[in-house]
Order: sequence, then C-alpha cells, then structure tokens
Amino acid sequence: MGDWSLSYDAYDPKAQGLREALCTLGNGKFCTRGAFAFESAGDVHYPGTYLAGGYNRLATPIADREVVNEDLVNFPNWLCLTWRPVDGAWFAVDAVEVLAFRQELDLRQGLLTIELRVRDDAQRETQLVERRLVSMANPHLAGIELRITPLNWSGSIEVASALDGRVINYGVKRYRDLASHHLNVIDCGHFLGELAGENMISLLVETTQSRLVVGEAARTRLFRDGRRLDAQPTAKDEPNFPRQVFAFGGHEGEETRVEKVVALYSSKDSAISEPGVASRELVDEAPDFDVLLAQHARAWAGLWRRCDVETVSDEPDMQMIVRLHILQLLQTTSPHTIDVDAGTPARGWHGEAYRGHVFWDELYILPFLDNHYPEIAKALLRYRGQRLEKARSAAAHAGHQGAMYPWQSGSDGREESQIMHLNPQSGRWVPDYSWQQRHVNLAIAYNMWAHYQITGDRAALETGNADVIVEIARLFASLASWNPDREGGRYEIHQVMGPDEFHEAYPDSEEHGLKNNAYTNVMVSWLMETALEVIDTLDDEPRADLLMRHDITQEERDLWETMSRRMYVPIHGDNIVSQFEGYGDLLEFDWEGYRAKYPSIQRLDRILEAEGDTADRYKLAKQADMLMLFYLFDEPTVEARMRRLGYELPDGWMDANINYYLHRTSHGSTLSFLVHAWVLARHRPEEAWEYLLKALSSDVSDIQGGTTAEGIHLGLMAGTVDLIQRGLTGLQVHDDKLVFDPRLLGSLRKISTRLQIFRHWVSIEVTPDSLTLEFDERWRRRADRIAVDVRGNMTEFEPGVRKTVALS
Repeated sequence: MGDWSLSYDAYDPKAQGLREALCTLGNGKFCTRGAFAFESAGDVHYPGTYLAGGYNRLATPIADREVVNEDLVNFPNWLCLTWRPVDGAWFAVDAVEVLAFRQELDLRQGLLTIELRVRDDAQRETQLVERRLVSMANPHLAGIELRITPLNWSGSIEVASALDGRVINYGVKRYRDLASHHLNVIDCGHFLGELAGENMISLLVETTQSRLVVGEAARTRLFRDGRRLDAQPTAKDEPNFPRQVFAFGGHEGEETRVEKVVALYSSKDSAISEPGVASRELVDEAPDFDVLLAQHARAWAGLWRRCDVETVSDEPDMQMIVRLHILQLLQTTSPHTIDVDAGTPARGWHGEAYRGHVFWDELYILPFLDNHYPEIAKALLRYRGQRLEKARSAAAHAGHQGAMYPWQSGSDGREESQIMHLNPQSGRWVPDYSWQQRHVNLAIAYNMWAHYQITGDRAALETGNADVIVEIARLFASLASWNPDREGGRYEIHQVMGPDEFHEAYPDSEEHGLKNNAYTNVMVSWLMETALEVIDTLDDEPRADLLMRHDITQEERDLWETMSRRMYVPIHGDNIVSQFEGYGDLLEFDWEGYRAKYPSIQRLDRILEAEGDTADRYKLAKQADMLMLFYLFDEPTVEARMRRLGYELPDGWMDANINYYLHRTSHGSTLSFLVHAWVLARHRPEEAWEYLLKALSSDVSDIQGGTTAEGIHLGLMAGTVDLIQRGLTGLQVHDDKLVFDPRLLGSLRKISTRLQIFRHWVSIEVTPDSLTLEFDERWRRRADRIAVDVRGNMTEFEPGVRKTVALS
C-alpha cells in the first residue's frame, strides 16, 4: 500500500464486509458501501446506501413488549450493474474462479477500483475493471465505469443495469429479528431523457414512518474504441426493480466500457420541485464518467489542501491510515453537510450499527473540523442547537430544569437508546440503561465552548451555542443535590452512568444508576464556571438578550459559582479518584483467568452476563472514564480544577491514577486506545506509541472481530488524526494565546499540517528537534507579531515568514 492507497490483492469473502465499510464512498449527503456492483445483499456482500440524517422508525414485539427503534435506512441500491455471456448465468464472483484480483481505494481522489480476472465453468476467461465515485463536486451524482474484456472467447454479451427498491435493513446480524422494511416504492420504471431521448430508469421511494422521499435515476451507456455503441436497452423489470438489459457482441481481447451515472435527491434537499423530477432532470444532463471524475478529483484536491496531515515514520501504513481516517471523516461530514440537518453518527453513514445514531463521538470529531473546516463544525453544532426545545422538553418530563440531550439521538432529538439489548454472547435480551449517560450533555457544552475558543466565532455563540450551554448548566444544577454532611457541604449527582458503560447499577441493587461519577462531577464544575464565562464573554446587547430570554437571575449565577467549587469527587485508597462512589468497594476481577478462558475479553459485560454474572460487581472498565479528564484538559488544568474544588492531591497522583485504571480496563471500545494514547503521551511515550498504533489499526484490522463491517468508528478515526495534529504537537489555545509543546512518539520523525486558528491559517511542521511555523498574512489583522509559547518560552513570529525554533 502507498501513502495514498488502501489496497487488497486477493479476494477474501470472509473479509468482504470489512472492506465494504472501509471502501465506502460518500460526499456528506450520502454514502455507499464498497460492495461489488454485480452483487446483491446477503451474508457476504452488502451494498448499502445511506442518506445523511435518513432515519425511519419501526416497532417490533420483543419479550412481551413493543420495542420501537429509529434506524438509519438502507436506501435503494443504485450500484446494480452486472453482465453475462448470453448462454451463461449473471456474473457472481462467488460462482467463478478468481484468477487475479486487486481492489484499491485511491484516497487522493476518492475513487474505488476493482480489477478481476475470472474463469467460469465454460473455461471462459474475462478481465473486469470497475471504477466508482460518489461525486464530491456535485453531491447528487455518482458513477460507475465497468470495463469488460473477453480474454479467450468471443460471443454475445448482455449487461444489466438496475435500481433496486427491494432493499431492507439487513446489515447487522443482531438486529435481524427486528422490523426492517423501511421503504415503500411510490414509482419506478423507464423514461426518455429530454436532451437526447435516451432510455433511462428511475425509482421513487418513501420511508414508512418519517415520510422521507428519495428519488434515484440512472443513465447507462456503452462504449468501444472511444465510440458510443448503438445498443438499445430492453426493459426486464421485476417488482420494485427497474432494469435495462443491453446486448452486444463481445470479441476476444476487445474491451467494452459501460458507464452508469446516477442522480439521487431526497425531500431533505432544497431548491427542488420533488426528488423524482430532480433526479431525472439531473441524470439527463449529467456529463460522462471521465468528466465526473475530473470534477470530483478537483473537489478532493481542495479538501486535501485544507485537511491533509503528513507524517513520516518507520510504520509502513501509518500515513495511509491517517489519510484513510481523514477521507472517511470528510465523506461523512463534508462541505455539503453544511446545509444538511444531521449530526455526527458514531459509525459514519457506512453501515447500520448503532442504527446511525449520534452519541458523544463529536467530542473526538469536532476538534479536527474546528481546525480544518470550522464551517462544517459549526453546522454539526447547529444540529444540537436546533434540538434545544426537544432537550428542554425531555428535562421537563423527567422533572428537571434546563435541557437534557439524549445519549442516542436521531432525527428529532428524542432519546433513541434501546430499552432492551441483545447480548450476542448469551442470545438473551437484557435491559439497557445506557440512557443514564448524562455526560453527553457535558460533551455538547464542551464542544460549543471549544469551537468559540478555536475559531473566535462570536456569531455562533450569540445565535444558539450560548443558549445551549446555559440550559445544560441548568440541567446539572437541577440534577445535583446538596449534602450538608459531606466535607462541609457538597453537591452530589446520583443515578447516572459514566463513559465506562460497564457499570449501570450497584451490585444487588434494585435501582439503576450510580452516585457521583467523578468524570461527570468534575466536568460539572467546569461547566458551571464556563457558563458564567460565556455570559461575560458576550457583548452587552447579546448578553442582555440571553439573560432575559432564559430569565437568568443573579441568584442562579451565584448557584453556578458555588457548584463550580463544591462538587463532590469521591476518592479512595492512596489518592485514587474513584470512577464513581463505591467503586473502591467492588471486587477485584480475575483478569489472568479470563484472558486464559476467552480469546478476547474486550466486552466483559457480555461475557459476564452470559455466565449469569454482572460487570457491576467488579473493579473494571470498558474504556477510560475518570481518565477522560486528562484527554480533555492538560495536567495543570485538571490539578487547578481539583484545587478549585478543594482537593489538594500529592505529587504523582496522576501517574498513580493512570496505573490504577489502566490495569482495570478491558478496552471494550476502540476509543479507549485513543484516549489512553493521548493520556500517556507525556508520561510514558513508549506505551503511548503502542496505544496509538492500536488505535490507528482498530478499523483497518477490525480488532474487535467484525464490528467495523457494520460501520466504521468515526470518533476513533477523527480522534487519531487529532491526537497527531494537536496531542503530539502540544497545541493548545489559552486565552487567545497559542501554546506548543511537541512530543513525537515512537518512530515518528515529522508531522506537518495546516490548521485554522481564529479563522486564519498556520502551517506547522514538527520534528524531534524543531518546530516550524508559518502564519498566513491575514494574521496581520490580529497583530504584526504573534507571540507563541513554545515549551514555556515566548517566541515571536511574523505573518508570512516561515520560522524554525529549536526544541531544547
């Protein structure tokens, strides 16, 4: 593999699902998995197409109750393009002998190429080359080019091009007992284009509950020796499956090129009459594949200019994986996302895992976008702001004040977390209390304030983000209770879950939820101080409007100030900050015994439930929980926060806490490797390097044994790149001041990238011995000299002048 290419040199049916997810193509409006165009959905191949924010709700009777789930919908398969000798079967890769194979995802251009040389039962050998794109230039267009070359035979060939409206949601095995028929076909068939009178096909569908309408239209052309073949199609339709069949003569050694261009619109799109009309009109006037590719490549060149992060190391695939992660992030959230009402799905628009829902993963995703494409980040934050009223309603229904955002969010911002969870280890449906993770609200507030700190975008703060932050502060003020008997009086928060997720309740307790999750309580202290700072940051008029709009009194502000200093943080043993109150009283877990017993113990919650036990009884964690504080803030900031709360901890307490929890974490989430790499980077660089490599390989190598096939882990992908661009360069923004403290890990010898800070560009290059910065000329609007803290030493930089500083 090169630095710009993810490639495979052998066909492996067992790895097909993983490759389809990793080779997904998209443009921020929709994504299509990298399945072969000539295959239908089944246990090996799954050609899913997903629309950003394209959800639908269905009910399923389970365990004497009706379970309602909102799913990311698998929309009609536009890939359908296959062929056959007229006396043979339609081509299927699993029905022939594969003599040669190569699949390559060109990261620079967002182009997927699949090459096969195959032999059928009649000993006919054929060369097939497919190229595919989902246009980044026009977000409503996609295209396939299929080249067919008979190698040792001649004869008549048929090509079939179709749109498949028969699709269901079938991509996650554990969901297959749930209702899965999300689409009704409104119209399908053939039409003549107005420009050239070509015969084309179209399909119009509507989701059963959300009434989302999607229109697809396809134009198929055949070429040989650079000339268009006069091959007129024959309609060979099946119900909800409009299909054209083209017949032509094939000759040994002679290549025939088939082009299929597809247009896709939905009722979420603006400036259209309706999706069916829009898709038919666009495909009629769309250019040929080569022109589409040239336009698409130019759009990607612009994205890479803004977003590339270059690395030099001894790891052969590191640079490629970094770029793969950036590509998949930009295919999920691109400039075309800016006018789409959609959030940041945990698994991208790449599959049906987690039902396409939005969790807290934007905490790991938005920092990259804040620094490279703040307009996209602003749009994704708007998704939260537009659901503020739903969050306020949720809080009110739960008996709280403020705004309570859900752990899982979909179309309208209601809580989409499942109430029953299927444990594939035991086959049992068990209660799911993950909705208690109120810390998602803290992540939303953190993201909104971080966006302002990095971009200086006061308009975003004044027109929605400040409203969200103060309403979340109100929520936690409402959730907290005052305990006058604890440490001279402390605020406590009960019935929550932390990021760990393994612990949902206390052992043998009939009540769910935990008391005083340390991460939550410390973040609430941060939130209360930040909410006050937000108010003070606003200009006079916006501040007055905010205070009046939310009826924020001085008494309420005084309460927030007190809470910022008096939240309770449980501590046990030798200055170990307890993950939650009572964590230190739980049983120690037999790590060695379970590692010997099971090939993987990442999901100990499932293993223990299958054994009739529960993770609630043990000192263990799925992923970083308390240590998340050191992911979001540097060590001095966390220590200052603890001092503000009245906790004086001795030297070495952070290292002791890292040791304690590292030995009790199963890394059941891929995010755990990322967070631990970040936390360890400045304390144990050798260990941090190993965790970084694990995080980078998590999806490419599918280390969780099948989860990536159901959808990539978008937070992990964006977070690994952010770890390189911010964590290892030591970049921080403190009170309008830039701070760099580079620490390269392992065999990393160079990092270089361009970032936007305060909406101006700065080029960064880090080596083990030097830091080189070049500030864009537009920085002169801020100052003629930019003072930068480099490892504690102030250095001045002049805009437009490249300057290198030695690292001592």
